[in-house]
Amino acid sequence: MSNVYEERVTMIAAGEMQEFVPFGRDHCRRHPSATNLQLRQLQPASELWSSDGDAGLVGSLREVTIHEKQKESWHLRKGSCDIGEELDYDEELYVTGNMVIWSRGSKSHASSVYKAFTVDSPVLQALWCDFNIPQDKTECMEAQEKTEKCVCIVQRSCVNVHTVDGKDYIAPLPFQVADVWANKYGLIFERNNPVQEVPLSPLREPLPTMFSMLHPLDEIAPLVCKSTAVTNITRVQYIADYTLKIVFSSSTPSLIMTYDTAQCLHAVWALRKIKTEEQNTVLRCPSTAGTPQQIVTSSSLTAHLRSVSKGESPIASPFQNFSSFPNPNRSIVSPGAHSRSHSPSISNMAALSRSHSPSLGTSSFSGVQRFNLSTNTPSPKRGRNSHSPNSTLSDSLLVPETEPVIPELCLDHLWTESMLNIREKNSQAAKVFITSDLCGQKFLCYLVESRHQLRCVKFEESNDLTQLIFGTVTVIQAKDAAPVESVNTMVVLESNGNLVLYTGIIRVGKVFIAGLPTPSLSMSNTLPRPSTPLGSISTPARPSSRHPGTLDEAVWPSPVPELNDSTKIHDSLYMDDCTFHQIGTYIHSLRDPVQNRVTLEMSNGNLIRITTPEITNSQLVKKCLQAIRYILPKEVAVQVLIKWYNAYNAPGGPNYHSEWNMFVICLMNMMGYSTDRLMWTRNLDLEGSLSPVIAAKKARPSEIGSDEDWEYLLSCDYHHNFESHLLAKALHLDPLEVLHPKEEIFPNLGLDSTTLLFGHIPAIFFVLHLIYEELKLDNLMRDGARSLVILLYQLARDLKLDMYMDSYWRDYPFLMKALKQTCQIDQAQTRLMHQPPFLTAEPPSIYHWLSSCLNADMMSPFPYLPGICERTKLIVQSFALYILGDEKALSLEPSMYLSRIAAGQRKQQAEEDDKRLSLNPGTLSSSLAAKLVISLTNLGFTLKDLESVPFGVALPIRDAIYHCREQPSSDWSEAACSLIGRQDLSKQAHEGNLHKTKSALGHVLLSDGVSGNEAEEEEDGMNDMNQDLMSLIWNEDLRVQEVRRLLQSTHPVRVNVVQMPEVSDHEYIEEKENRLLQLCQRTMALPPGRGMFTLFSYHPVPTEPLPIPKLNLTGRAPPRNTTVDLNSGNIDVPPNMASWASFHNGVAAGLKVAPASQIDSAWIVYNRQKNTELTNEYAGLLMALGLNGHLSKLTTMSIHDYLSKGHEMTSIGLLLGISAAKLGTMDISVTRLLSIHIPALLPPTSTELDVPHNLQVAAVMGIGLVYQGTAHRHIAEVLLTEIGRPPGPEMENCTDRESYSLASGLALGMVCLGHGSNLIGMSDLNVPDQLYQYMVGGHRRAQPGTHREKHKSPSYQIKEGDTVNVDVTCPGATLALALLYLKTNNRSIADWLRAPDTQYLLDFVKPEFLLMRTLARGLIMWDEIKPNPTWVNSNIPPIVRQNNASLNTIDGQVSEDVDLQTMRQAHINIIAGACMAMGLRFAGSSNAAAFNCLYKYVKMFLESVSSPVATLAGHHNLETCLSVVLLSLALVMAGTGNLKVLQLCRLMHKRTGGEMNYGFHMAAHMALGLLFLGGGRYSLCTSNSAIAALLCALYPRFPAHSTDNRYHLQALRHLYVLAAEPRLLVPVDVDTNTPCYALIKITYKASQWCEEMPVNLMAPSLLPELHLLKEIKVKGPKYWEIMMDLSKGPQGLQSILSKDGFLYVKLRAGHLSYTEDPKGFRSLLAQTFTHRNPEFLSIKVQPRRLLPSQLPEAVSAFTSDPALLSFAEYFCKHSKKEGQKQDVLDLFSSILYECVTQEKPEMLPTYIAIDQAVRRLERKEMSETFELWQIKLMQQFYNSVCLQDKFKNSTTGLLINPEFLLAMKNTLDKTLDLWLHASGDVLLHSYLSSHPVEESQINMLACFLVYHSIPTLQQIAATGINGTTCFSELLLKFSRLHLPVQALMRLAPVILGGPQATLI
Repeated sequence: MSNVYEERVTMIAAGEMQEFVPFGRDHCRRHPSATNLQLRQLQPASELWSSDGDAGLVGSLREVTIHEKQKESWHLRKGSCDIGEELDYDEELYVTGNMVIWSRGSKSHASSVYKAFTVDSPVLQALWCDFNIPQDKTECMEAQEKTEKCVCIVQRSCVNVHTVDGKDYIAPLPFQVADVWANKYGLIFERNNPVQEVPLSPLREPLPTMFSMLHPLDEIAPLVCKSTAVTNITRVQYIADYTLKIVFSSSTPSLIMTYDTAQCLHAVWALRKIKTEEQNTVLRCPSTAGTPQQIVTSSSLTAHLRSVSKGESPIASPFQNFSSFPNPNRSIVSPGAHSRSHSPSISNMAALSRSHSPSLGTSSFSGVQRFNLSTNTPSPKRGRNSHSPNSTLSDSLLVPETEPVIPELCLDHLWTESMLNIREKNSQAAKVFITSDLCGQKFLCYLVESRHQLRCVKFEESNDLTQLIFGTVTVIQAKDAAPVESVNTMVVLESNGNLVLYTGIIRVGKVFIAGLPTPSLSMSNTLPRPSTPLGSISTPARPSSRHPGTLDEAVWPSPVPELNDSTKIHDSLYMDDCTFHQIGTYIHSLRDPVQNRVTLEMSNGNLIRITTPEITNSQLVKKCLQAIRYILPKEVAVQVLIKWYNAYNAPGGPNYHSEWNMFVICLMNMMGYSTDRLMWTRNLDLEGSLSPVIAAKKARPSEIGSDEDWEYLLSCDYHHNFESHLLAKALHLDPLEVLHPKEEIFPNLGLDSTTLLFGHIPAIFFVLHLIYEELKLDNLMRDGARSLVILLYQLARDLKLDMYMDSYWRDYPFLMKALKQTCQIDQAQTRLMHQPPFLTAEPPSIYHWLSSCLNADMMSPFPYLPGICERTKLIVQSFALYILGDEKALSLEPSMYLSRIAAGQRKQQAEEDDKRLSLNPGTLSSSLAAKLVISLTNLGFTLKDLESVPFGVALPIRDAIYHCREQPSSDWSEAACSLIGRQDLSKQAHEGNLHKTKSALGHVLLSDGVSGNEAEEEEDGMNDMNQDLMSLIWNEDLRVQEVRRLLQSTHPVRVNVVQMPEVSDHEYIEEKENRLLQLCQRTMALPPGRGMFTLFSYHPVPTEPLPIPKLNLTGRAPPRNTTVDLNSGNIDVPPNMASWASFHNGVAAGLKVAPASQIDSAWIVYNRQKNTELTNEYAGLLMALGLNGHLSKLTTMSIHDYLSKGHEMTSIGLLLGISAAKLGTMDISVTRLLSIHIPALLPPTSTELDVPHNLQVAAVMGIGLVYQGTAHRHIAEVLLTEIGRPPGPEMENCTDRESYSLASGLALGMVCLGHGSNLIGMSDLNVPDQLYQYMVGGHRRAQPGTHREKHKSPSYQIKEGDTVNVDVTCPGATLALALLYLKTNNRSIADWLRAPDTQYLLDFVKPEFLLMRTLARGLIMWDEIKPNPTWVNSNIPPIVRQNNASLNTIDGQVSEDVDLQTMRQAHINIIAGACMAMGLRFAGSSNAAAFNCLYKYVKMFLESVSSPVATLAGHHNLETCLSVVLLSLALVMAGTGNLKVLQLCRLMHKRTGGEMNYGFHMAAHMALGLLFLGGGRYSLCTSNSAIAALLCALYPRFPAHSTDNRYHLQALRHLYVLAAEPRLLVPVDVDTNTPCYALIKITYKASQWCEEMPVNLMAPSLLPELHLLKEIKVKGPKYWEIMMDLSKGPQGLQSILSKDGFLYVKLRAGHLSYTEDPKGFRSLLAQTFTHRNPEFLSIKVQPRRLLPSQLPEAVSAFTSDPALLSFAEYFCKHSKKEGQKQDVLDLFSSILYECVTQEKPEMLPTYIAIDQAVRRLERKEMSETFELWQIKLMQQFYNSVCLQDKFKNSTTGLLINPEFLLAMKNTLDKTLDLWLHASGDVLLHSYLSSHPVEESQINMLACFLVYHSIPTLQQIAATGINGTTCFSELLLKFSRLHLPVQALMRLAPVILGGPQATLI
């Protein structure tokens, strides 16, 4: 056998071979001719995979010429995908002409084009590159880097960069590029150096030759190197040496390899980001003698580096200074070098000038220059001074100083190859790659083609992982080489044409490729031609060691020292090519290695792709190899792996089944066994013949057969199966006994102690034993354990480890029969064995360990192999945590429970293991169960893994999971939630992790197709609402349709005018048009309300413009439906009547766009109608996009473009939008933008700009928004002055002054929002006093800010004295005070705002100002607002109250001198102000008391409007107050869609005549919009910022007509958006993915108004404001409970609400949803049915009550799991025939019923496994004791102490029915006792007294020993029981062994009374 084995190792069979043609070549042929296509992207990206592969080790791009003589090149890399599955495919980048084609494909998938690019000029190079983009620090705490995967296409003048997500960049190249390299940080460019280097003045530095680019938008920066000179001075300098060429770049580790063409040496450098101090060193100005410092802008580098690069002085390279050997050829003495050694900063960028064209003289240039690289925004200094190339020299010397180019990357020198005696010219590496050997040792290999050498440098990380240490160079003779990454080897093409596999520098064997003639075989065997010198061919068996004399001269001396025999690196011949030409093709070179695939380039130009075989395919062999590699020293481990690899991959390789057998034979041979003499290994070898080749060689000894054949037949499995077959019994066939003459044949089986592994047998035995213990914890590897135990048993027997043997045969009793042979190891040999310290006499058994853990016995730490026995470690730690309650069990060093086996000199392995997650469990989680679940999740343990853990071991983990399932914490990760089986929570967590536009559900809920009638229906702007959701919220009526009807503005209105007989036709038409004009006031006021209704309800498609519904201002007159139009000229229509209405329409359309939508600047610009003027609609859209935050994406160019058009509306919308998007950020660029439009913010001397008044108002408001809450001193001062801005100069600022003053007041209030008296640094401004003066009047004070007004002429229109004009300033000042002291409860300020309490004083205040004051007073005294009429009345002064006893009647008792009109107006305004304060205080709370109070006042105002007394108060005043109170009511009920308020709004909608003007309509429809805010998904918030926004939006003075902006700018009405927040919680059934109803309980925090209180709501419903809540809980019994604790912070809930508010819920078993079963009766029936008697036996009878056919239906009421339903269908239905299986079916039915009703379906397999195991034991068919261990562990778990403590206070039941366990335990006891009585006691006695045991009953004996935990013989012997006579003495002796009492009771009679004694 051994000689065959030797013969086989020499060849390795390669995997399948296929011809390779680059896919791009084929694609290019079909490509349209690319004539000057500017970056046309040909193929859309089919997002089949997302590309993010590591840009593997790409070989050099060798250009191959094909027939068209067109140059082409390609390279391949490993493709990778985000999704979990391992897709192994290749990505190819193919370049030809000006096309680049990126394709993907693999053996199983056809290749397809992923992207194709065509550029203008020929492509020089194309490569993959990853750029890192640092993320904003604001979003997340630490700046994470996001990687952009790109393809870079290098052309002559620029680099095109295309990212995978579709961004394109073009970076111009400032010089001619020689080569481009991708690295970890970005790209490195090498500058092309012209050959004729003209030396300039000696002082000039050479220009840098290497540059880096970290992002396509960054400029190109020079590279810096840091090297240590001979004098050990570390120097940092630019790389300016043109003799230095990069030959290789790698990103992990980040290395660069260079070649010095002058020195002919390679060097390796580490590439890293530069440190600041190094930057400073390099950039410090040099102190050269008085040369003018010529500083040039970086753009000059960009433009003219190319022309400059022609003349450069070849000053000595900075790289010689550290070369450690003398260099005779290059003198280092030159003036430049001399000065360099003195000044540390001399290494500077050299002269560059824009004007330096080649025609100018070069000698006049001197001076050292720097240029600049900015990484952020271009500074205004740069790039402005462009000189023409022909300008004179003197110009260019006067360039202003700019910032220098800052280098970004630095090279650290690591290694240079040593100098050889002769300098090898052109020995530049043609190919460089990194490979690692089978033991993880890394090598950097580079191929010097001219010498036919592959040089390999070993390198490793230093201990602190900070740097790389390089070792020695080994040279392998090779023509070409390529790494095989996935097998950790490399393929080397030797000079004689052989392909050889190496691992590191050790030769593994030749690669045999079927179908390719290997030069050696084909010539030596088949083609003996006389012309060829045959002796020179090396055959596989004898490597070429002797050569015929003729060729001796051609043999090169090998620089490699001879290694020992097995790893000799053979010299190879440089043979003439003629030898091969006669054979035909041979391998010319290798290319494109990816994973284990490589392409062979043949001499005839064909390409063949081959696959290198894997090391192993079997999991078991893989695990064993890992363990062996771990424990052995490196050199031995590599030898073992090589031997195995050769054996496994011999040509004509093995079939799968024999892989393990092959491994056993290979391993035992290496240990010194002669496997062909050992009985069982011989059989192994015969079973699956290893390969046809070998089978042929192992010729049979004779034709007639032999006894061995017969024995082989007898011992085969088929024979055993037949013996136990029924037929054999029926025919009474005698069992044939196998003869065992073997012992006589081989009496002394010895071991060969000279073999490789002989000394390591004990260590290998022990690690394999640990692997065996690991396999015992995996159900899927049970077969593997069975195979492995045979090998272990043999080794244990030979090493004389009796206790190990005992434990193995207890696990697998059949071992006793099978293995009888022992191999003798004599004393001398034993001494040669290395006895490892960790080999214990007592075998570590994982089941024993867990069992004693459950019994709380003492345990020694369990040994494990880090990184290999991960499951052992996990289970041990889990038990320690959950059973022993030790929370530190999962900390980093689990020394108490686990002992780590030290590796055979392995360093990095251990570190890797430490880096592995060894985990701190969630510190916050309270219970042990929760800690266990979190820890398991963090270690990546899933339900799938749990299913493969044996059921007994898994029980504690399942128990923990079962306990966590009830109430998991709301912040658990997705993995943790799916581990405990809560799909609802895991889906929620998954949604939380998705940063997608829409949640997955959004797609489901939005109606997919538009049904027929909807398609015809016009776009009214409300089509995109989520109908399903709204019908769920308001399910009992059609209120939503009604709202749509009221708010639509696209249909013509109905003009219903009856023609009186006396009216002429012409007058009638005029009458109709006048009526239409009235109705249009209403139509134009609808959009603000529609914007509220559709708020954030739509995700636009980026390729389609946003639909803006048209505003229809025509009418239809019945009965003929004739069109009525306002443009007929019959009546006067105000000019620009619809301009603001269009603006509002645009805002309403834009507000549909949800903030989460993915839209960008391009989309915003794309929405503008092309070739037309800017429209008002678009202006509104811009404002809306600002309000929902998208305008911050708009580019500065576009903003400038819009503002420069001078379209007033667009500017207003843009300024307000940008300010809203930058709310409270103090953004400096936005401040500049706004200041241009506010004269007061510009310096006094600036030119006067003609800014329209409304635009000034918008800009002032914008300043308030941008500086909201910042209390910025300068801004506050300016705004304070602006409130009282006088009219003038001349004709300016005379109209609409009120709105400007109001905006300034509101803006000031926003800037100082809620700061009250705490305004820091503003005490000298006296803000409150100044505001008070503005409010009540008085002499104008001289103000610091008015110094400009002095020089201006006064207004020509308005004469204002030296007093404050209160009519203008009062509203702004009042509201500024309100916001300044908002919620501060400052009584002194509030008293300023009280209404005057005398008739005289009341006459001084305009009634509407009373409304403001009352409102302001309410906002300041925030906490005093009570939702009742008493509080409202407390604001009314007594005099007013007395004179207004009733609003609707005139009482007689009014005294003469009272002005009733004043009283009446004061009364209604104060009430309205108080109501508005109440509305704001309870905004969005739907507070019932506030609702009732406000509803009462609305009714009161409605009555008084129509009452005869209305004239006293004035109709207009009453309407204003009515609108204010209605809005207040809508504020309180925002988002609820309350029916009563809807009816009021509908009433207001119908009132179109009389005083109902545009403003009142707007108020009424805004109230309607607020009521249905965002379609019921949004409500209002009452934060300070929100109150300020609502005050601006609902300012209680409404426009009189559609163009009225006198008192308040209409655009501000939309600022309510800033107060809206999503608060709708929608339960979604996780199984059906549809919204449903669920009961939720919210608990309010305790506050000053109420103690903590729970409230039940039926969701979907609006939640109260989150800061008021303590927790939210989905309540049972229908759904699984979910609890969200908001005391930890509401972020989790906020993110759910902002993503459509979908909360996933899961129905519990046996319940129907609220829609199907609202009262819960139907579920209750099922409830009583199961809960009344949970005992197992009574359940067992229950399904009988159901007819057998009904069980599946009954189960389906409880679960929708298809597996359970099929189980019920197939295993629980009774059929008539099978009478005897009745009890089994009953049992299954009752098990199923219990599992389903108690929500533990995962226990079904466990129940069945227990039942099957017990039945098997009853039939005495148990061949292994595995299942008994599991049952034992389960029983111990339920008996263990911890459990009883747990269940005293636990609500959840037991996982396994205790009665079932008891019943099973009884059956087991009974079976084993019966056996003991019958014949077992004899067996037991002979076992205990170490006599041979009869084999027929050995299985039952093993079961008995395991089940009763009988100690091993050695342990029993140690107690000294021999000679014990009485039971008490026995008891005493056994107490040390912790033997269970019941076991002792059964043992005692056997020990005391001899074999036939009975039980006591």
